[in-house]
Amino acid sequence: MTTTLRPTEPLQHQADGTRSRRYQVCVNSRPVGRIHLGTSPSFGATVARVLDLRIEEPDRRRGRATVAALAAEEVARGWGCRQIEVGVPAEAGSALRLFQALGYVLRNRGMEKRLGDTPPELPAGSRGRSMTEAEFASWHEYESEQYARMWIERGVPEAEAYAKSRREHETLLPQGLTTENMMFSVLEHKGVRVGTLWLALRDDKAFVFDVEADAAHRGRGHGRTLMLLAESQAIAAGRRALELNVHAGNTAAERLYESLGYEATLYGLYKNLL
Repeated sequence: MTTTLRPTEPLQHQADGTRSRRYQVCVNSRPVGRIHLGTSPSFGATVARVLDLRIEEPDRRRGRATVAALAAEEVARGWGCRQIEVGVPAEAGSALRLFQALGYVLRNRGMEKRLGDTPPELPAGSRGRSMTEAEFASWHEYESEQYARMWIERGVPEAEAYAKSRREHETLLPQGLTTENMMFSVLEHKGVRVGTLWLALRDDKAFVFDVEADAAHRGRGHGRTLMLLAESQAIAAGRRALELNVHAGNTAAERLYESLGYEATLYGLYKNLL
């Protein structure tokens, strides 16, 4: 039997510069599922994305999804893509195993913690305060550089990594320090600055974009305090869930988040296309 992809629409060109197309997954011309492919708004046209892949129940567990995913890689190569990525919900264990078996590598995990009604107390001597304009300017330059370097270390070409950093910061922070629903804080311990926090308020949740203890003060529990500060700010703003993203290989951060009660919600995987 032959498994193929049959387009169900013309190639779509989106306003953000991405493109996408939907296909039927067919076995001997019989539709058995669907797949939706696109390109990455973050990395540009050279990175494809599996936006959706579904096989109908009667045809599952017969290798249809595997062949469809491999066929999608060929489509991505035809688009000129060098890499393909996918986001897999944490509860979709079979999908995670499928993509890992096809050579996809874990890039990051999305995590979430449900919050109560009472803000946690910070350790004695610790307090959070808003960044000043001068502090924000210095932090923004440093954080943008670190974000680009992080992607370079993960194999993204230098020019693409810096373009990604610049594009995402311009999109997220059009008004800089005063951008609506963005909170920038400095953590002090006994009057000394020890770390920074970037928190975004999103609908009914909050999201930690960046949290970092200053280099001279690491290993003293300030990272945990910063996360407690994030919880406190989220609860004060009426949010009852806090989300974050942790990159694969950042073992210390993963252990910290897990110890605070965060659970994985989404796995981000990628594969280089040879």
